[in-house]
Amino acid sequence: MQPLTVAGIRLGAACAGIKYPDRRDLVVIEAIAGTRVAAVFTRNAFRAAPVTVARVHLAAASPRYLLINTGNANAGTGRQGLADAEASCQTLAELTACTPLEVLPFSTGVIGEPLPLFRLVAGLPAALAALRADGWEDAAHGIMTTDTRPKWASRRLTVAGRDVTITGIAKGAGMIRPDMATMLAFIATDAAVDEALLRQVLTDAMTDSFNAITVDGDTSTNDSCVLLATGQSGATIPATGEEYKNFSAAVREVCVDLAQAIIRDGEGATKFITVQVEGGRDVAECRQVAYAIAHSPLVKTAFFASDPNWGRVLAAVGRAGLADLDIDRVALHLDEVCIVREGGRAPDYTEEQGQQVMTRSEITIRVELGRGEAAACIWTTDLSFDYVRINAEYRT
Repeated sequence: MQPLTVAGIRLGAACAGIKYPDRRDLVVIEAIAGTRVAAVFTRNAFRAAPVTVARVHLAAASPRYLLINTGNANAGTGRQGLADAEASCQTLAELTACTPLEVLPFSTGVIGEPLPLFRLVAGLPAALAALRADGWEDAAHGIMTTDTRPKWASRRLTVAGRDVTITGIAKGAGMIRPDMATMLAFIATDAAVDEALLRQVLTDAMTDSFNAITVDGDTSTNDSCVLLATGQSGATIPATGEEYKNFSAAVREVCVDLAQAIIRDGEGATKFITVQVEGGRDVAECRQVAYAIAHSPLVKTAFFASDPNWGRVLAAVGRAGLADLDIDRVALHLDEVCIVREGGRAPDYTEEQGQQVMTRSEITIRVELGRGEAAACIWTTDLSFDYVRINAEYRT
């Protein structure tokens, strides 16, 4: 399905040659005056210059433009990086007759190299000339780095008798374990939403989407997610009730679609792996176990090899750091196959059953802890030769 247009939003992409010639690497997103904006950013202490600038601008004014470049993260660039991020906002403001505070900058790409500001600035007129309501697909291409395909998602629902549209784009394939809130996501709706409510909707959606994925456990210096509400549909989202729940659920669905698309496009990935941990005392410890499994190189390489080496998964559960874990109550499933029951190999399990599951491209690891009612789910990938190659050659 093609991305649905959102009234009050226009997008334009251009080739600025920031890292590669003839590649879309500069995107401008224009929001109609009065648009409400919520954003969540990386918690990495070495956050990129555009993240720092965007946070300041967002606190000071209502944004009219989002400015995104790929090929250079403008991270680890010190005071010059901050100056370059501010200068890019200044230039776009001059071209659009807004103020620099009304521009939010975003960057993704190589860390630690100076931003080629002159190329970015030179590309802005073309990006502005390309602005159009149906520019979502071009913009999705324009924010890609090591991604192999663009990522977008849309939903439509009815609120107070009016159609409401939600559309989002995202980029990300490596250096992925968002902690917010190299991952960027931009989502817009034509509903009217109070700013505080918009922040709540975004925060709630993040928990089970962008904050429930990992490719390699690395939180980027540039992770950002933005939700814009233009109000152009004429429908206002209430703070409570069924219409609020439906709208919040639709935003979450868009975020989940985008988050899962990032995992499916993980660098070198051949498997889409769901890690479901159940029976925990609370969600936090379930996620702790899930990430211990998802971040284990031994587990990830076993999945790449389609090797049912379930002992690696069991070892990850055991080292996850849960206090007083009763291993006799632990069970482990690969899809429908029970491998471990009561802390040991299930008597009816066979290697052939495990091998059959491991040849699938989508697999669920389900762990039962037997110590409570809480559960958590995250999505991850295997670890392939291509992941090593892509990241070894990233700067060449």
